[in-house]
Amino acid sequence: MATNGFTDRVKIKIKAGDGGDGMNSFKAYKGKPACGPDGGDGGDGGDVIFVADKNMHDLLPFRYTAKYYAGNGERGGSNLCSGKRGGDVVIKVPCGTLVRDFESGKVLCDVYEDGERHVLLKGGRGGKGNVRFTTARRHAPDFAQKGCKTLPHVIILEMKVIADVGLVGFPNVGKSTLLSKISAAKPKIADYHFTTLSPNLGVAVRYDESFIAADIPGLIEGASEGAGLGHDFLRHIERTRMICHVVDISGVEGRDPLADFETINAELASYSAKLAALPQIVALNKCDIFGAEENIKKFRKKYAKKYTICELSALRGEGTGALLDEIFALLSTLPPAERIPADEFSFDEPDNTQYEIFRDENGAYVVVGGLVDMLCRNVVLNNPESMNYFQRVLKLRGVFKALEGAGCTAGDTVIVGDVEFEYVI
Repeated sequence: MATNGFTDRVKIKIKAGDGGDGMNSFKAYKGKPACGPDGGDGGDGGDVIFVADKNMHDLLPFRYTAKYYAGNGERGGSNLCSGKRGGDVVIKVPCGTLVRDFESGKVLCDVYEDGERHVLLKGGRGGKGNVRFTTARRHAPDFAQKGCKTLPHVIILEMKVIADVGLVGFPNVGKSTLLSKISAAKPKIADYHFTTLSPNLGVAVRYDESFIAADIPGLIEGASEGAGLGHDFLRHIERTRMICHVVDISGVEGRDPLADFETINAELASYSAKLAALPQIVALNKCDIFGAEENIKKFRKKYAKKYTICELSALRGEGTGALLDEIFALLSTLPPAERIPADEFSFDEPDNTQYEIFRDENGAYVVVGGLVDMLCRNVVLNNPESMNYFQRVLKLRGVFKALEGAGCTAGDTVIVGDVEFEYVI
């Protein structure tokens, strides 16, 4: 979601690096060619790493770069030289960013504290060089292993502002003004609706204590269903420990303060039961305006037993000290904000035992799946030993039997990865 340059939800594609291929090489001295295998291993592919950065305040950079691919591992070299590891791709995100799988919507990780690192995708393993395949009976293996290939994945990055106190209320009730008075934040303030198009954060200090307050854009009726700006910004108060509900008690715009208060609470409850259960302190703003006294009496009569109510004039700064005292007193009784736990999820990786068979337009039997991918990494077509291994695996895994069950007979063409052969019973 992007509004007025503020971006708090983006879709990007990520991919770990492929593993480098192992080297098939033999030592050679003058007058003595092929003196023994010396092929090195391929390098591992780079990882995809997410890092929380306190200096980032939204996801705007991701609107211009949508693909983040780690480097591939280099091929192994001769003389037992291993290939260089692929470079990691480090993706910096604001503190409090959720990483979700695009297809399932499940939470992969919550990048919560400044400097916190999450390795979301591991690079593919590098292939083994031919020297790795020497045995007591096989002194000169003429084949090497290919590196593991990785798959790209689409994910969603979603910001959830980390704050102790969320300031909520209808547009133009004075939340931005209040934040500017209780902290060093300098939000844009003007006398029209939806001035605040992104959550503003401020650190409020009182004596030797402090807390982080978030000025959430004005909610309206229907916000929990997507009306106005509410649906996009309600998620930013899901982490808050308590709510400071700002009410324009003057009623100068012809609105009923009590009805506004009830409407916002109804929207919070509709969006999330957790939000509705958060402790609230009510800040009756614009108490210095003529006619506010009557509304204050009505409000206190109805809600004084249920909520702590503070009267103030945010514009003049009157009553803000008492409000801060009440907020600090309540925060001292509340547990710290919690990170959102990750769901049980893992990206689909090829199953080395799985395969399926189908016929192409030319009538050939085609075998595909994780088993085929594994064979493609380990089989060298021009090497008899490697091809014997290929045949053994197909037989042991029941591929030949499955081919016959699918109607394959002697003389039919079978395609397994890069290998095309005539079936012989």
